[in-house]
Amino acid sequence: MNPSPLTPQRTNADALAVFARWALGAFFVYMGMSKALHPEAFLKLVRQYELVGSPFLLNSIAAALPWFEVFCGLLLVAGVAVRGAALMVVLMLVPFTIVVVKRALGIATARAVPFWTVKFDCGCGNGEVLIWKKMLENSFFVLVSCWLMSGRGRALSARFSLFGPGVARPETTESVPVATAESSESSKLPLP
Repeated sequence: MNPSPLTPQRTNADALAVFARWALGAFFVYMGMSKALHPEAFLKLVRQYELVGSPFLLNSIAAALPWFEVFCGLLLVAGVAVRGAALMVVLMLVPFTIVVVKRALGIATARAVPFWTVKFDCGCGNGEVLIWKKMLENSFFVLVSCWLMSGRGRALSARFSLFGPGVARPETTESVPVATAESSESSKLPLP
């Protein structure tokens, strides 16, 4: 099967995918570094969500998560294991968004204010944000990550997936021998 020819639409889509991959990766490197450079502030923000009771787990999450974000961002920028890195971004963003929305709903209920006016520091590294804007941002990043997982963003990649393409079977034009009654009779072995 021949690859489709390069068309202006295809090259534009490839360029957009590369730009999206770089932007998403740079965003995660920036956010991860902003958390990693201020671990005590990030630990306090993680503690506010009250997800983990164990101090060891809480400290482990606060210490490892920023560096994991940086790692995933660098993979996306470099174009190494793009599908896997995009999957990890989705697996980080979806639960984080759910937890932020849950906390925002709690704040909206406690203060008796509309949800779209709730503003707090969610721990993303940007300071206080309007939560509806953070939800839109995270939803956009999830969509971009899913788009990258679908196979986009291969251009300018060091290695798109960790496992290369499957072993391709060469296509041959040789005909398959047809079994005849004589050959099937001679291939039967007597049973002991």
